[in-house]
Amino acid sequence: MSREQLRAKARRLIAAANELLAIAHELEQTDAEQRSDDTPASNAPKDSPVWAEVARSAYRERRRRHDVFNDPNLFGEPAWDILLDLFIAAKERKRLPVTSACIGAAVPATTALRWLTVLEEKGLILRENDLSDARRVFVRLSTDGYEKMVSYFSDIAGDMRQDEEVEFPSLRMAH
Repeated sequence: MSREQLRAKARRLIAAANELLAIAHELEQTDAEQRSDDTPASNAPKDSPVWAEVARSAYRERRRRHDVFNDPNLFGEPAWDILLDLFIAAKERKRLPVTSACIGAAVPATTALRWLTVLEEKGLILRENDLSDARRVFVRLSTDGYEKMVSYFSDIAGDMRQDEEVEFPSLRMAH
């Protein structure tokens, strides 16, 4: 088999693995929803594909602050950077290796690894061994972590809608 054929098969396997992870995540969410009988469905925040772009924008804004103020130590929140990165990966149905999550945190690797441990202990993320390469470990949001990110972005969207309702009538009166 040629190298190109092997690469094509590897890409197909990776795509299949990503799809299986997405299905597993959906099953986890369904299971979590079935277990939470005490929470009415109407109060649950609404997930949206838009949240991926909102998270991406938030991440870019965080990097922009570093560029403008020319001091990466001024605005350090590695846990939030990691959660944003993992949320974007989940929305894109991509697997994120620990090394990529560390890079995305924009802090030294040892600091990022400590934060990954903290987030794992809090039940917000999960580590998964790569079955095809024992040297690599993937990290992803847990069901609880994913739901909290959705809730966060849903709350922001609600706040933005309320702000628009307040602003627009006053703008109309000013004209």
